[in-house]
Amino acid sequence: MPQTTTDHDAGALPPDAGERRSGAVVPVLAFAGITVAVVQTLLVPVIKDLPTLLHTAPSNAAWVLTATLLAGAVATPIMGRLGDLHGKRRMLLASLAVMVAGSLVCAFTDNLLIMIAGRALQGFAMGAIPLGIGIMRDEVPRERLGSAMALMSSSIGVGGGLALPAAALVAQNADWHALFFGSAGLGVLSMVLTLVAVPESALRAPGRFDKTGAFGLSGGLVALLLPITKGSDWGWASPTTLGLFGGAVVILVAWGWWELRSAAPLVDLRTTARREVLLTNLASVMVGVAFYAISLVLPQLLQLPASTGYGLGRSMVVAGLCVAPLGLTMMLTAPLYARIAARRGPRVSLILGMVVIAIGYGGGLGLMSAPWQTVIISVIVGAGIGLAYSSLPALIVGAVDASETGAANGLNTLMRSIGTSVSSAVIGMVLARTSAVSGGVALPTMHGFRISFAIATAAVLGGLVLAFFLPSQRAARAAERPDPGTYTNEDADARTGTGQDNGQSVGAGTGTAGGHTTLLATSGGFRGRVTGADGLAVARATITLIDRRGAQAGRAVADEDGYYDLVPPRAGDFVLAGSAAGHGSQACSAEYPGDGVPVEVDLVLPAPRPAVREAGSA
Repeated sequence: MPQTTTDHDAGALPPDAGERRSGAVVPVLAFAGITVAVVQTLLVPVIKDLPTLLHTAPSNAAWVLTATLLAGAVATPIMGRLGDLHGKRRMLLASLAVMVAGSLVCAFTDNLLIMIAGRALQGFAMGAIPLGIGIMRDEVPRERLGSAMALMSSSIGVGGGLALPAAALVAQNADWHALFFGSAGLGVLSMVLTLVAVPESALRAPGRFDKTGAFGLSGGLVALLLPITKGSDWGWASPTTLGLFGGAVVILVAWGWWELRSAAPLVDLRTTARREVLLTNLASVMVGVAFYAISLVLPQLLQLPASTGYGLGRSMVVAGLCVAPLGLTMMLTAPLYARIAARRGPRVSLILGMVVIAIGYGGGLGLMSAPWQTVIISVIVGAGIGLAYSSLPALIVGAVDASETGAANGLNTLMRSIGTSVSSAVIGMVLARTSAVSGGVALPTMHGFRISFAIATAAVLGGLVLAFFLPSQRAARAAERPDPGTYTNEDADARTGTGQDNGQSVGAGTGTAGGHTTLLATSGGFRGRVTGADGLAVARATITLIDRRGAQAGRAVADEDGYYDLVPPRAGDFVLAGSAAGHGSQACSAEYPGDGVPVEVDLVLPAPRPAVREAGSA
């Protein structure tokens, strides 16, 4: 390791290297999210025809949809944790590969059981959403991270909105198995783009994979979601439904007891219990309820015959096109979210999004008499859901350690899935119980549609109340940063490098050990502030983490006030190298014990000077 650092030290990246790399990462990961959403909504246009296509009863055909839901719910937190442990890109590719395999299984069969198995494999693709968000946190510069995560989070709505008319067009003009060949092609393309454009993150969480926790969570989720999705068919008071709900409670309580005592839990329940994480996850359930309601109501309203007196009598393709603005608007709100969050924080954008959703559903109660009115509802609700969905991962990422990003966002995505499951069950029950017989067929009524919109409005208002109790951006920052007034004299000496060197210098600014400062502390990560020689903050400075071998082990970009945080992939000795345009570089040796307490490392960037490298330094 050279004793004198320069602007071109080995292991440091050019300031724009991360920008070039992340420029391709974001659209590729967003495309992966859209691919996942396509798989989820692939069979919506042919739901009513599934019993005939699979030669089975309607209750059996429903398992084709239920299998994907259950597999996605189980895979999401598990793949997120595996990504934290073994590499997010690796697990993203694994999720997509399993999805492609499932698509091909479905494409070559008309057998119900084989179709259910294939659809379950397709459900594993849901793990791509939290993995993509985790990769973005690792690879995208902080100033672009908000809009990038917004696009990734909204991609599930974008894909769903685009898939509806596309799938309807395919189903009307080709064999329905072509839908699965199309999803397999999208999956393969997404894998190729990921291999080409997405780097593997060096960040790894410590510990091992909790197999017992994975089995417990899987069993609990299946026992919970099965009666939610099938309760209307089995009867809500039937022994099967009540038995599964009771079993879910027992399994999940036992699972929670195990997780709290595990040294390497699948889900860190103590982190999940933090106010900002818990309230965000509960709000996610409410947003999930609101998101799915419009997808259940509007397509049916548009396709009902005009002879009912309220149906709009449109084709499957036209119905899909009228609902498509829901997803497109979600995509277009990502830049708007980034601006709001940058100024006011993701809490404000979440509140604003929920208000817009409530306006859309409230107005929709009187806007159901023409196709153009359904488009307006789709645009307004889509804008609100886009803002809300974009805010959720930012709130989670801001509240958890970087090494827990995948698992935490996996749990948050699971909460949204639970919300959509509850929405499907409740609104399905409402529409069934308010249906009227016309021509010997039971059809949903306008009364049922309005009750469904009222339920979605109530859910989003509940989420709005939860969002108001989230800590503000200013309060969160104050909690993250230590109060300078609480430092002792020894702390002050350490931060300025003037304390006595008892064999190990503990300064973070201008130590004297061979041109480097050595810091020894207990830490869950490095954080601090980058300033110039004049003492002023250096905005958007690049901080590169270098391991003993001289390889890059992590990278961060300071915010507008010069603050940064960076979590090493493991315990050990590292060098933090700071650089910025118009400044020289500074390197600081630091030890990371990895026990969960932050290490403060401030970097002072000198004025520019010619590159110097001492001969014979080692």
